Amino acid sequence: MKRELKVEKKMMGKNDGGSGASDRDDRPGEPTQPPKVSRRGVLRLFGMAAAGAAPLILLPPVLQKASDAGRVVESQGEPAKGPGGRIRQWTMIIDLRSCDGCQSQGTPPQCTTACVEGHFAPEPMEWIQIFEHELPGGGTQFIPTPCQQCQNPPCVNVCPVAATFSTPEGTVLIDQDRCIGCRICMAACPYDRRFFNWGDPPVPPEALLADYSPEHQVPAKKGTVMKCDFCPDMVRAGTLPFCIQACPNDAIYYGDLEDDVATNGKEIVAASRFLSENQAYRLKEDKGTKPRVYYIPGHGEAVGRDTADEGRLPTEWPWVERVKGAKTWRR
Repeated sequence: MKRELKVEKKMMGKNDGGSGASDRDDRPGEPTQPPKVSRRGVLRLFGMAAAGAAPLILLPPVLQKASDAGRVVESQGEPAKGPGGRIRQWTMIIDLRSCDGCQSQGTPPQCTTACVEGHFAPEPMEWIQIFEHELPGGGTQFIPTPCQQCQNPPCVNVCPVAATFSTPEGTVLIDQDRCIGCRICMAACPYDRRFFNWGDPPVPPEALLADYSPEHQVPAKKGTVMKCDFCPDMVRAGTLPFCIQACPNDAIYYGDLEDDVATNGKEIVAASRFLSENQAYRLKEDKGTKPRVYYIPGHGEAVGRDTADEGRLPTEWPWVERVKGAKTWRR
């Protein structure tokens, strides 16, 4: 029987870690260990060669230094290419076996906090939001939910001015300079992963110095739609996205489907095997949106979480403490 995951719209619309419904049963058995790739496969990852030791905020050493065979394009607007000139196809894999909503840390979800700080996202925007989802037999699991980077994106199909668009690398972006604020894309998104600036959002002074790009939506602008941008500019610069850097349990992987590799900053896996051997799924596959974000079933068991340990700390917007008017601003 074909297995399907159904996530209710109401789950995707709450900002307080709401819950949704699922009729998908996780398969029993021991978790499959992430397959290791060969040295050749490691050196091919993102078309980069080995370098010395590096902190987690950088790509793993094998990813950090561009090789002549597959140099990452750094200029904005050009797609990143791997060996042989193949265009990267970015993906994200979230291992729910290792996600406990940061309960073990005693903090709000760190992936969300890092994304908020890195993009100066105004409250209550959570570009990667942690939903607490009720399990069929009782208890809960946590589901980190960024933009799903659909390959058949309803938002792109309905935008009347082409402000939201798909890139050759597979990411879906929004150009705030073109956005007219009609919000049709928000109505079309089945994952409720888009946010609108109703007023003049408060931003810190350093955000005003940023060179605006659809790949890094800083600073926020009144009357425009914003969302997770998948941070392709960070990968080109040699670092992993904010959410992956911040995850204390290494539950989030970023990779390239073209070269069939992914990393969480600590280990590198063969993406296709990692997905297949762990029965990965995508949210609302019945919608035909073809998301680029995959999930491995779990409830945090790999980091010692019990399904009965419900609740997580609310999201924080740390940067608002130093910006006048930010604490009282409402989207």
